[in-house]
Amino acid sequence: MTADTSSSSARPHIDLFPMGRVDAVAVQVIAAHLQTLLGLNARIRPRQEDPLYAFVPRRDQYEAGKILLALEGIRGGPLLKLAVVAVDLYTPILTFVFGESQLGGRAGVVSLFRLKDPDRQKFYGRGAKIALHEVGHLMGLTHCRRTDCLMGFSHNLNDLDTLTDTFCPACSYEVGRSLKNRFPS
Repeated sequence: MTADTSSSSARPHIDLFPMGRVDAVAVQVIAAHLQTLLGLNARIRPRQEDPLYAFVPRRDQYEAGKILLALEGIRGGPLLKLAVVAVDLYTPILTFVFGESQLGGRAGVVSLFRLKDPDRQKFYGRGAKIALHEVGHLMGLTHCRRTDCLMGFSHNLNDLDTLTDTFCPACSYEVGRSLKNRFPS
């Protein structure tokens, strides 16, 4: 897979922004999942520095919302933007998050920091699940009550590992509807 996973004739729908020392294979796996499972043409942008502007020393973590604002400020390119970071993220109301995105918005972020596992396949699968979940939020979906749906809220790695990499029928319908509205043929 090349850095640009979209075909030359198709415009990208989502740009992935690796930031800092992110596992390059994980970013490619995320791009492949977004393309295969959602039909989003994904383009991997050149690696950027760690988002130091989002670092909060008293917490020794990075504020996810600041990364979202920075992504939103990037002009040009496709409608959707997703950062992939290797740093520990939090929001003002949660101790940590695996990812964060704007509900129905344009920007999301996925952190690989807490997803580590000696089994690389499990690690990559976790990253893909978080990315698909965050893009689901970008499509306007909230957390699903079904425990087997990818839009279920994951409090910890056990919750995340029990999720499938698919949406329940209701969430799948809503994702499809949102994709058609955002990216008409």
